[in-house]
Amino acid sequence: MSRKILVPNAVNGLMQDAMYGRASRRDLIKRGSALGLSGALMGSILRFNSVGAQSATPEGREWGWSLTKPEWLDVDLSGVTLSAVMDADGTGAPFTQAVCDFFAEQTGATINFIKGAESATDRLTYYTQTLNAQASDFDIFQVDVIWPGILAVHAEDLTDIASELAEVGNTFFERILTNNRINDVQVSLPLFTDAGMLYTRTDLLEKYGASAPTTWAELEEAAAAIQEGEVGDGNGNFVGYTFQGAAYEGLTCNALEWVYSNGGGTFIEEDGTVTASSDQAKAAVERAMGWVGTISPSAVTSYMEEDGRQVWQGGNNAFHRNWPYVYAISQADDSDLKDKFSVGLLPKGDGEGADNAATLGGWNMMVSKYSQNIDAAKVFAKYMCSFEVQKSRSIERSLNPTIAEVYEDPDVLAANPYQADFYPVFDGGSVARPSSVTADLYNDASVAIFTVVNELLSGQQDDVSAAMDGLASELEEIMQDV
Repeated sequence: MSRKILVPNAVNGLMQDAMYGRASRRDLIKRGSALGLSGALMGSILRFNSVGAQSATPEGREWGWSLTKPEWLDVDLSGVTLSAVMDADGTGAPFTQAVCDFFAEQTGATINFIKGAESATDRLTYYTQTLNAQASDFDIFQVDVIWPGILAVHAEDLTDIASELAEVGNTFFERILTNNRINDVQVSLPLFTDAGMLYTRTDLLEKYGASAPTTWAELEEAAAAIQEGEVGDGNGNFVGYTFQGAAYEGLTCNALEWVYSNGGGTFIEEDGTVTASSDQAKAAVERAMGWVGTISPSAVTSYMEEDGRQVWQGGNNAFHRNWPYVYAISQADDSDLKDKFSVGLLPKGDGEGADNAATLGGWNMMVSKYSQNIDAAKVFAKYMCSFEVQKSRSIERSLNPTIAEVYEDPDVLAANPYQADFYPVFDGGSVARPSSVTADLYNDASVAIFTVVNELLSGQQDDVSAAMDGLASELEEIMQDV
């Protein structure tokens, strides 16, 4: 039976708005309710609402203060009206309105900024209903990282726009760009991104003479040694490694990283082949099963993002897997972890074809093929995803760029120094969930993955080979209906 999944980057956006002081308590509660967040998670979000309030747009400056005109944006669109579905009616909307207004000033176009639904599920429903009717209610729209395959049939080809941006030095990270390419068609362009990464207590590495792990085996060894030492020093709450192990979308993201990093593929490959029962996939999940109750607490099988972060934030964790939002909280002036940690790529496995893996999140721009102004809409998409706008979005909203060069910009690094640490993750470790190939059945596939993996981690199933074979059969049945 199909179940609703919680999209990680929707939660991350809420958390980021909270920590950067870009949302009122009332707005946070409203959005959290729309996402169906638990009371415990909302309590955590509200508690650190003030952590980054000082990082919001400086007083006296209006949103969009850092925007500059791309040199190539020399086009007259007078008389053209474009409708764009972008941010929800929250803290991101004022910046996006400023970006739309700036484009209008430079080109003469009229931009009708339509605020998207807060709920990712509601927004996708609106998109599919409108596009299935081939209506031209909007020309351009913002899509979640797992939607390109679902909406590709309604999308205008943006391959030429991606090439034009590359020609002026705007180079998208290849793996992120590929996630927006369906059947060799560039159906959308990367707007901003997110990815899983490893947080490491560097002070504890030094204390115990350990090296930063590059493989899961090295992480296990270092985590066990540090955990033993800290528990021996009287901290009975200390654990070596935490991650998201509850039965929800976050576990699909973690499991994908374990399997892909061990050379086991992505559960379902781009050509539709199911690889969940490969030896490398089984070995990767079996390794993770061994963490539970040893270097990871038994309760990790119920952990979502904030559960593990609280362990990490409390100083009771050597290594922690989470999203970029954790960096700002950990490095805040009142954090006990300030200057005591690093962030980087998750480890590799030891299977054939092992590689770094960081599950992609983020949002992208898509142009409707039913638009009455396709050429103008393409120009707007090019502008929204350009170096200049990504730079401004990073400076003013602290969102992660999808263009490599933005991470080297001195203004960006002055505003967000930590983004220099994120570059290797997006450049070399990012991997997409099998959402493109499963299209509108991705939800079914993800539920199947995280249900089986959670059952293995929590001991409800103990035969990893049989469980993964069963998962493969379930995914094959899903693929027959795609």
